[in-house]
Amino acid sequence: MFVDYYKILGIDKKATPKDIKAAYRKLARKHHPDLHPNDKEAKKNFQQINEANEVLSDPEKRMKYDQYGEDWKHAGDFENAKQQQRSSPRGSRYSSAQPESDFSDFFESMFGGSGRSGRTSQVRYRGEDYNAELNLDLHDACKTHKQTLTVNGKNIRITIPAGIENGQTIKIPGHGGPGTNGGPDGDLYITFSVANLPGIRRLGDNLYATVDLDLYTAVLGGEITVDTLNGKVKLKVKPETQNGSKVKLKGKGFPAYKTETFGDFYITYSVKIPTNLTEKQKTLFTELSQS
Repeated sequence: MFVDYYKILGIDKKATPKDIKAAYRKLARKHHPDLHPNDKEAKKNFQQINEANEVLSDPEKRMKYDQYGEDWKHAGDFENAKQQQRSSPRGSRYSSAQPESDFSDFFESMFGGSGRSGRTSQVRYRGEDYNAELNLDLHDACKTHKQTLTVNGKNIRITIPAGIENGQTIKIPGHGGPGTNGGPDGDLYITFSVANLPGIRRLGDNLYATVDLDLYTAVLGGEITVDTLNGKVKLKVKPETQNGSKVKLKGKGFPAYKTETFGDFYITYSVKIPTNLTEKQKTLFTELSQS
């Protein structure tokens, strides 16, 4: 079934790379799986948005998609087939004088059709696409690194870009099933499952955490240490900080995918009421309440 990537992103075919990036970011935030837990439809939409962005943000893929539509993944084989037919000494019916629909017929026979000549044993078939899932945590996904996967008995070493999204799918060309009769190998599609860390959750390029604050520090002010993905950071707490107060650590969030920018880290303070007070402490609180 043909998937209209332009329609998925809500843009037209004249969209600039900047338009594509803006549309992708807006939709990715709206349909992010973290905002719609256990919603299979939202997860499917998010995957389609990522797939559309993966194609349209790449000039070469976009050109093939614009020219061949649903058959864009086979563009190279289509061109080779047309060239072979044009140069055939027998002058087949698929010469340059024939309409484009004839080439489409031939293309169909190459990738699963029966072929009109009946010589199916000589038809080149493209290999099957493989799908795999790779589990990461936020520490893994926040930095560019290499991992080795074993797919169908073969070890494949891939580079994972920093900022990969939960549910995002990337394609590794030529690492799917083998082609038949000299046909091209299929592709490998890897979907990433990125898990939040205890106490830290991600939403887009921003990170969020709740930090406990003792009553004395909240009232009098002071300094605390919080964990980020890049190590510990010291924070100054203002006197009379209220429960639920938020602070932003600019640029301490998650790296944006394939860019050099970072999101922010938002911290919410949770003021803890002391327990097991001594009689003296209770007396002091009583005096404060009456002052």
